[in-house]
Amino acid sequence: MSDPIPFSTALRERSSRAHSSSEHAGFMADLMTGEGTRDDYVALVAQHWFIYAALERAAERMREDPVAAVFISDKLTRLPALESDLEYLVGPDWRERIAPLPTTRRYVERIDEVGSTWPGGFVAHHYTRYLGDLSGGQFIGRLMSRRFGFDTNGIGFYLFDEIADPKAFKDVYREQLDAAPWDAAEQERVIDEVLLAYRFNTQLFEDLAAAKAAQVA
Repeated sequence: MSDPIPFSTALRERSSRAHSSSEHAGFMADLMTGEGTRDDYVALVAQHWFIYAALERAAERMREDPVAAVFISDKLTRLPALESDLEYLVGPDWRERIAPLPTTRRYVERIDEVGSTWPGGFVAHHYTRYLGDLSGGQFIGRLMSRRFGFDTNGIGFYLFDEIADPKAFKDVYREQLDAAPWDAAEQERVIDEVLLAYRFNTQLFEDLAAAKAAQVA
């Protein structure tokens, strides 16, 4: 009898198609291939601010939960970097000049909900965002830096100065997923929530594309 598949492996395999669909959504594909503009990048950073504000609020609430707390690390905190990026990209009045898109509002509402009531759901969103940032996000940061002439200003979100070895960090995170005290039904719920997070990401790129089209029209 073969050994059961580790939960982290099942999670990665079950979400790989959703992850790929999100990465290749039109707005993001344009940014990655050079069709997107600096303004497009700034629009994405602005939406990230609302998402990570919700995620890091939830992390503060979940620090006392014995399951969720294992995954929470100050080394992952992105909000200060996002705020520095927005000050550089938009200006000191950036807070008055950005607003959440419809998908962002729904995404934030969901993070607020599970981040107050359901540790597994919080971990699902935490995993989707931060492990993505430590993976493909590193490539995106370097690409945006080259494309738009940023040094560290403007791409601080992608710079994890306190994580010397992202691969080792991700390996430990996956070990923690495997060790989480979730039965099969709860694991399924967590996977479903990760898939929901990817749908939010894809729909956000659609919102960003629609907002851009409306400005051009």
